[in-house]
Amino acid sequence: MRIVFLGTPEFTLPLLEACARAGDLVAVIAQPDRPAGRHAKLKAPPAKIWAQQQGIPVLQPEKVKQGRLAALLAEHRPDVAVVAAYGRILPPDALRVPAQGCINVHASLLPELRGAAPAQWAVARQYRETGVTLMQMDEGLDTGDIILQKKLAIAPDETGESLLAKLAPLGAEALLEALPRLQELPRIPQDHSRATLAPLLSREDGRADFSKSAFELDARRRGFTPWPGAWTTLSGQTLKIHLAQPLQTAHGRTPGEVLAALDVACGENTIWRLLEVQLEGKKRLSAGPFLAGLRPEAGFRLGT
Repeated sequence: MRIVFLGTPEFTLPLLEACARAGDLVAVIAQPDRPAGRHAKLKAPPAKIWAQQQGIPVLQPEKVKQGRLAALLAEHRPDVAVVAAYGRILPPDALRVPAQGCINVHASLLPELRGAAPAQWAVARQYRETGVTLMQMDEGLDTGDIILQKKLAIAPDETGESLLAKLAPLGAEALLEALPRLQELPRIPQDHSRATLAPLLSREDGRADFSKSAFELDARRRGFTPWPGAWTTLSGQTLKIHLAQPLQTAHGRTPGEVLAALDVACGENTIWRLLEVQLEGKKRLSAGPFLAGLRPEAGFRLGT
């Protein structure tokens, strides 16, 4: 089986290895190198680095429309294309090139959490279970028929980052199971009435809304680790919230008001105990040293 793989970040590495084991991985298509770091030097994506180490041709088209991606795929005559975290929507003409179509490895149990950030939103929305889906791609956004799914429990202290690290090898297992039997496995249409969305994250998603429950805020903090994380403002400066603990307790205070230590009043009779924070331009500190340096007035508020 001739396989072309389309993907870019670290999440793809176990999937690439699975494709190389399951068939003849003839090419890897990744996004172009991007500037990174303080000096904005071009940095190759993990999928490209892996492919070069294996001696597999790497393609990095700037544009995928107007037949460009379809032409690149056709040059390699793939039986199937495996797509995971490529970062671009494949045009319809590209989907039709591989003899057995394009298979997407999606980090959720579709039709739940369609979109660019399924693992992060699974944690943020306090899911207890998620998984991976192998899907026969169509022209919609994660709407294609389901080929195979594998489930995974979400740990109480899970972060978006740690969950992705667990889902990647699970996706590799799914590929190793499915690729040898791809033509015989049934395609199961999704129940679109059950669909939920997991949109691309923005910085604003990390802003803490203290009118919400502290348990919801902490789930979002974990889900959005490492980016955009959780943050608020203090006297107009950004305050990052690195570690925190939600507590259920009646307080009768205004949301955002800081009680003892760095206990922040939140909605639904909850308190969010901030354990490690970082003020804009400063070092990351635990609550004690942070308050000692800040010397705030009693009852000061966050989100100001």
